[in-house]
Amino acid sequence: MNASSTDWLETYRSIVLPKHCDHYGHMNVRFYAHHFDDGGFQMWNLIGVKQSDLTRGGMGIVVANITIDFIHEMTAGQLMVIKGGWIGLGRKSMSHEQRMFEADNGILCAIQTTVEVRFNMKTRKSVPLTKNIKSRIDNHLLSQEKLEF
Repeated sequence: MNASSTDWLETYRSIVLPKHCDHYGHMNVRFYAHHFDDGGFQMWNLIGVKQSDLTRGGMGIVVANITIDFIHEMTAGQLMVIKGGWIGLGRKSMSHEQRMFEADNGILCAIQTTVEVRFNMKTRKSVPLTKNIKSRIDNHLLSQEKLEF
């Protein structure tokens, strides 16, 4: 990745298809979640953490909380680009934000904030982050200036 460690990362691109739209003619909320979820998986790879690193030893990363703010509707045929950034880091958890833009004009359409937890898949309990994972996220945390728009 050529971006500096504190830049927003492009996590996803797609197009709004007619099947994504509801009876009001705009993309239904379930598809915002779909696109953000696909982008969320890329957040790790873009900071140099492989999925195999996350699942080694029976571990996993699970979502603890998601919020989506819907700002501007998207309609069939519009191109989207999603950019994400790491915004928080704890002992067992981390958080990131993704922003969905209409690609042609740069209009901000939605923001998803996600809190994830490192999780032991056998005991079904949260566990501390490894030093490597913490270091990778810490090196990519966005500054307050980068969060303002």
